[in-house]
Amino acid sequence: MRYSTTALFAALASTISAQAEDWQQCGGMNWSGATACGSNAGCVKINDYYSQCQPGAAPTKPQPEPEPEQPKPTESPSTGTPAGKGPGTTLQSGYYWIRGVAAPNFHKYMQTSPLYSTGSALLGDYTKAGQFQVLDGQLVQLVSAPGEAVKLLYGVVSETRYINDNSLSVTFSETKNVHGKFAWQGDGLTWTVAGVNRPNASAWYVCAGQKLYINLGNYLYQTPAGCADQTIHYYNDIKANN
Repeated sequence: MRYSTTALFAALASTISAQAEDWQQCGGMNWSGATACGSNAGCVKINDYYSQCQPGAAPTKPQPEPEPEQPKPTESPSTGTPAGKGPGTTLQSGYYWIRGVAAPNFHKYMQTSPLYSTGSALLGDYTKAGQFQVLDGQLVQLVSAPGEAVKLLYGVVSETRYINDNSLSVTFSETKNVHGKFAWQGDGLTWTVAGVNRPNASAWYVCAGQKLYINLGNYLYQTPAGCADQTIHYYNDIKANN
């Protein structure tokens, strides 16, 4: 079957028009426009209602990612030893809630499991939110009850790389962190260390079991299977909420 030159150009024009331009919308709830991006851009979900073509983001058909390597139990335990009764569900003076503000972890809060224990840093339900602060580069969790002597756990960053060889686990321990420093950038929680140039100091992953990992790579690019990109932010209302 032969096609005329006019028909061929019409088909090409239709294909091009079906692509969203860089930084334009390419998806979202009730979106009826173009859903494909150019060859050098990927359609990145911002929220349930808006996705955007971002140059340099993951291509429409990314290469298969390797299966995530799970942390060794000694590096990133799923459970730990209770370290205190905890401050409860009312925010104590000088501390913050820390939570995600984007899907799929919108208003999921940093905590450990069991609550107020040593173990992996997680993002979980607001009813079990921990209370945190950054002191002298240490991420600390308050685990003592009101009226008791202050007792803290420390966010410890592994020196071993895990998932996609670009992720560092974060656990809470009774001993201080010696690998890098935490800080607030605006209301976002960052981590930096000498010798590692992170593209985004506030980039995190939330992976299997809702465990938190520091993402050493690019945010929203080549995200490992089973993980979600996330930034996490302090929140200082008197109560955590969803």
